[in-house]
Amino acid sequence: MSASDTPAYPVDAVNRVKRRHDRGAYDHETVHALLDAAALCHVSYVIDGQPYCTPTLFWREGTRLYWHGSSASRMLRNLSDGQPACLTVTHLDSLVLARCGFNHSADYRSVMAFGQARLVEDQEEKERALVMMVDRFFPNRTAGLRASSPQEIKATAVVTMEIERASAKIRAKGVADDDEDYALPIYAERLPVRMTIGAPEPCPRLMPGVERSADLRAYQEGRALDEALTEAYAEAYR
Repeated sequence: MSASDTPAYPVDAVNRVKRRHDRGAYDHETVHALLDAAALCHVSYVIDGQPYCTPTLFWREGTRLYWHGSSASRMLRNLSDGQPACLTVTHLDSLVLARCGFNHSADYRSVMAFGQARLVEDQEEKERALVMMVDRFFPNRTAGLRASSPQEIKATAVVTMEIERASAKIRAKGVADDDEDYALPIYAERLPVRMTIGAPEPCPRLMPGVERSADLRAYQEGRALDEALTEAYAEAYR
């Protein structure tokens, strides 16, 4: 497949990377991989002229994003007819100390996705989404759980957004000083940053004989969270 045949999101003034455009990417593969490796996103929107930004768990199905929240949420009460929104994720990979304050930086991988957010009101679609809200992170887990009550389902709202435009931006450069500054007697370094999974802490009120499921094998102590999330996503949607 040639570069021109690679599926990508359209680029315009909304999602074009303006500063350091060489770090931008719009192809589905790059954008989707960064989304699937994240658990937490921030969703920005404007209601009655007031900007808001909400952190929440989310997941992707094709070019469609889903996230959830309380039915009492201010944002969700305004989504029946759709609401322009921007969903973002960021993976911080390092802090960079250079020989000049201007060149201090960070290595990162990020995505901005734009579209019209709307409430999921079809009951069948909502119930399926609430299953994937869990199974996207922990494949097959819902099947072994107590079923959610009608009141619990009613209290949880689900939002969906078809990605109309998106862009990824990646810096993976480490220390990048001006050529003449490398001769200065100033210490510089890259500090790798990694979010890792800690040792599981079983609930102290587990019933006797209840063991950790093999479905949680992606989540092992010391493993990078983004790797575990990517593996879980692939398992949930294989």
